[in-house]
Amino acid sequence: MSYHGFKSYLPQQDLLGFALLAILLLVIFPLSMDIFRLNLVGKYLTYAFVALGLVLCWGYGGILSLGQGVFFGLGGYCMAMFLKLEASNPEATKIQSTPGIPDFMDWNQLTELPFFWQPFHSLTFTLIAVIVVPSIFAYFIGVAMFKRRVGGVYFAIITQALAAILTILIIGQQGYTGGVNGITDLRTLKGWDIRSDEAKYILYFVNVAILFLCLFAAQYVRKSKLGRLLVAMREREDRVRFSGYDVSNFKIFVFCLGAAFSAIGGAMFTLQVGFMSPSFVGIVPSIEMVIFCAVGGRLSLLGAVYGTLLVNWAKTSFSESFPELWLLAMGGLFIAVVLAFPNGLAGLYQTWVAPRVDKWLANLKTPRPLTTNPLESRS
Repeated sequence: MSYHGFKSYLPQQDLLGFALLAILLLVIFPLSMDIFRLNLVGKYLTYAFVALGLVLCWGYGGILSLGQGVFFGLGGYCMAMFLKLEASNPEATKIQSTPGIPDFMDWNQLTELPFFWQPFHSLTFTLIAVIVVPSIFAYFIGVAMFKRRVGGVYFAIITQALAAILTILIIGQQGYTGGVNGITDLRTLKGWDIRSDEAKYILYFVNVAILFLCLFAAQYVRKSKLGRLLVAMREREDRVRFSGYDVSNFKIFVFCLGAAFSAIGGAMFTLQVGFMSPSFVGIVPSIEMVIFCAVGGRLSLLGAVYGTLLVNWAKTSFSESFPELWLLAMGGLFIAVVLAFPNGLAGLYQTWVAPRVDKWLANLKTPRPLTTNPLESRS
């Protein structure tokens, strides 16, 4: 990409926003927080991947999905399966009835590793599966729904039902998935202890780097012809269809892209937290992820990241001090966003801050007139 192409892809104000976010995440947070709080911020940022996908799907494409926790969970479980197999070598599990398989399988009287677990001995396969498996699942959902022109509230309800179904399936198949407890006791990645403070620092910076890659990818989609078509579909879908475009294909693509973003977040969550359970797959976490996007602004990529950080910070603070009031606070926050500032934090920024930033940038570009030398004017 040329320099001028990069400037059109990232305008000056957007570039400033990306730079400020980078300074916040890469400099201010690591220097001002202890490892416990920094690891919490890293966990929050894994949810930001989901919010990015929702900005593209919901904000630009008009596709409200209430089941993004499904893809977050699929990505997380793929990574957890690899880590669990590494932690379940014959030496570490020699006290089990069947050494070499995960402990929860032994507890449920399984005598051999299921066939669909076998490929997850490979890290390369796991990294591919983290993106491919949720994307394929999203593709089949998209084809089934969008080809039949199912959208709006009906699509939202169906995705919510899928989240509930997958949660029940995971809990019910305890011998294969770990059940309600999930996949726990994840310790190493290729022999590297992911529980140490050093590993948590490294994983935090890796998480931030991958988040920025996804931000740039989402920004590219937003600024491309596809992004303009998504907005047109959101406003006048029939007109776009009558213009000769296959609307369903665009919807399927952006839905799969949002699923891939969510799955990457789920995999990073598993690495940073050290477990994955069905409590991150169901209806409640999926709705919370929509709230992250709404608070930040469903039309703003950067707003989605800030909204995720703000809501999760508030959730942690309130739940530590007033655990019984947090759900009421979450509901009140969502209602306030819908009624008072429907475009979220990004809308407030565009209304109050952006005009002043534009004026400041314009003043920097305007050349100042040369001052006249008073000695020359006297002569």
